[in-house]
Amino acid sequence: MTGGSDADREESVRLFGEAVNMTAGEMEKWLDTEESRGAGQSDGSGESVGHASGRRIVGLLRTREADLTDDDIAHMRKVVGYVHRHGKQRPDGDVTDTRWRYSLMNWGHDPTK
Repeated sequence: MTGGSDADREESVRLFGEAVNMTAGEMEKWLDTEESRGAGQSDGSGESVGHASGRRIVGLLRTREADLTDDDIAHMRKVVGYVHRHGKQRPDGDVTDTRWRYSLMNWGHDPTK
């Protein structure tokens, strides 16, 4: 898959920046917690898909836009899609200590921010 036109790439980067509201440092700290490791569906390796994505997002946040590969852009689009889909499933009440929030945080979005 190619990254598309320059305009498509720029739009993907913009949407990623809107969806991911945690910094690389915040994400690293979060990904090191039991709550983070316990959220989401396992990919068979013992690590959840979201946790693995979170590690990749940390790298993306530290990559200059000009250095992003087509594969990076594709993952950014995947992150945006996940955050938008999962965000619509918000449970009622206080979400502070919920697996729903923890899963979103693995994908770089803290809904309590």
